[in-house]
Amino acid sequence: MSVATEKETAAATSAESALSVRNLWKIFGPRADRIIGTPDAQLSRAELKAKTGCVAGVKDVSFEVAPGEVFVVMGLSGSGKSTLVRCLTRLIEPTAGSVLIDGIDVTTASDAQLRDLRRNRVSMVFQHFGLLPHRQVIDNIAYGLEIRGMKKKERRAKAEEVVSLVGLDGFSHSYPDQLSGGMQQRVGLARALAGDPSILLFDEPFSALDPLIRRDMQNEVIRLHRDLRKTMVFITHDLQEALKLGDRILIMRDGEIVQIGRPDEVVGAPVDDYVRDFVSEVPRSHVLTLKWVMREPRPDDSMDGPVMSCDTIVRQAAKAALASEHPVRVVEGDRVIGIVDDDAILRVVVAEEEAHQ
Repeated sequence: MSVATEKETAAATSAESALSVRNLWKIFGPRADRIIGTPDAQLSRAELKAKTGCVAGVKDVSFEVAPGEVFVVMGLSGSGKSTLVRCLTRLIEPTAGSVLIDGIDVTTASDAQLRDLRRNRVSMVFQHFGLLPHRQVIDNIAYGLEIRGMKKKERRAKAEEVVSLVGLDGFSHSYPDQLSGGMQQRVGLARALAGDPSILLFDEPFSALDPLIRRDMQNEVIRLHRDLRKTMVFITHDLQEALKLGDRILIMRDGEIVQIGRPDEVVGAPVDDYVRDFVSEVPRSHVLTLKWVMREPRPDDSMDGPVMSCDTIVRQAAKAALASEHPVRVVEGDRVIGIVDDDAILRVVVAEEEAHQ
């Protein structure tokens, strides 16, 4: 493929994406921009720091996010995930690369374009709520609309719509210190939604919440996504959270991409020992789909068994599969692509039990 054709293909892909990140770098330190394109750029993070005094927070990262997708970026502390999400709207200035949101290159945007992007197209939800303590919930939610110059009556009406959407009915006139941590985070979520952005960016928003409240907020995000179909980029260090929320997951280490894939791909086909260790404690039957346990159909296979989509989670299929006298026919569209018998289901379940003994 020629260079021109590659560029045309990349441009076409970007045009179809809600978010397109290409060859993004963020290097902290002196003369950082001179490192890219030199042999030093290939050094490990520790080697680069020792040689140049610079740290690569994000290292040549590229990915696309489709409209309406929940795209999760995960990794351990220091992996670069929070730096990455801040580069997307230039809260941190990238060293090199491009970030296209709705076709606009954020990295070359003017101050006016950047203000419009942050006010109207993209909203962020942070771990620290940043609520204004002297303002009621309704006015905290409407704050972004106030910055836009919207009149008080109009912005309050818009904020009231979002109050119901995030389950804050009856709390419009409460103050932040009268709310629990989970309720405060709902206010932060409502504030992000009030401006009707095309993309929501979440930077570890629930990591400070206790486990039960965190689970409730994860379910809230799932419900909101189902109802609104907003494009979401969600940053987390928690694999269970990533698997629960993500349509696809990007795993980072030392500023670089290790793997991008659907939850079942990350668990079923980890690319290296780093990812394999990450997913070793995950109950595989809760994540793997039937396509990971099926076998090729044979002429003598019964056509009387249950029919299930290849994207059905193993755990969801187990009860019907084990109750049937005949194996499950796995379909993709109208075509039978595989067979799952009791042994295939039991192998996954037994392996899980042995792994947790």
